[in-house]
Amino acid sequence: MIEGPETLRALMAEIGPRWALDLPGHSQRVKDAYAPLLASAPKKGVAVARNLAYGTHARQVLDIFRPSGARHAPVVAFVHGGAFVRGDKCTSAELYDNVLHWFARQGFVGVNIEYRLAPEAPYPGGARDVAQATAWLHAQVADYGGDPSRMMLIGHSAGGTHVANYAFDPDLQPGGCHARAVVLVSARLQADQSPENPNAPGVRAYFGDDVSLYAARSPMRLAGLSDIPAFIVIAEFENPLLDVYGLEFAHRLADARRRAPRFLQMRGHNHMSVMAHFNSGEEALGREIMDFFSSLPV
Repeated sequence: MIEGPETLRALMAEIGPRWALDLPGHSQRVKDAYAPLLASAPKKGVAVARNLAYGTHARQVLDIFRPSGARHAPVVAFVHGGAFVRGDKCTSAELYDNVLHWFARQGFVGVNIEYRLAPEAPYPGGARDVAQATAWLHAQVADYGGDPSRMMLIGHSAGGTHVANYAFDPDLQPGGCHARAVVLVSARLQADQSPENPNAPGVRAYFGDDVSLYAARSPMRLAGLSDIPAFIVIAEFENPLLDVYGLEFAHRLADARRRAPRFLQMRGHNHMSVMAHFNSGEEALGREIMDFFSSLPV
């Protein structure tokens, strides 16, 4: 159940299962509803370094959120979504800075990663950008108070696809995987051209016109290739099939590892609010992620 003002809870309940009937319209309503909360949210004590280049392309940049006095702090790097063809690390005045401000307030060094989009950068361009950004952070984040040996990646939607492909596919890890763990939130873990998929054009732009290649290019087939700790999160009201794919990926991880991964369905939340609520006063998911990270072997 969503925490926070009654008006916000009422809006999320009203949209509820109708989320998928109007993804752009409902997404904008959610952004607008959270905007005043995020604008007034605590941000003091966090220094932000903007648009640090990890590559040569204009979109190969990242922002670093450093809490005051940070030294050898754990690192959380976030990768936004956008159906592979759109999206930015700052999709509005507050999103997705809110995610990194919240983690910085908990003592983490936060990183907000931007990456190249399709069709300019088709598969595996997004995963390669995550790899390049993570390698840059491994080399540079200590200068911002972070501990490169304690880095966690969070990917939302298409960003979750890129994080999963990077973290689970050894072929996309030049120099090895620098992440200790991953959190895949509402991630597209299977490419498809299903009539139920409203973002099928974006999937085609990224994964290509040859649908027969989708299985080999999707994170779903990678579940048994890595032991990296993974936390799978879905919203109660998802973009069509993303909840199904999250459940299937968790099942495949459990089958490969003979133990279940951490899995959470955020009740009352939808595909946008599952990230928009960070730093709004609601902390359930953030606390679950911190508990997941703190439970990892040293």
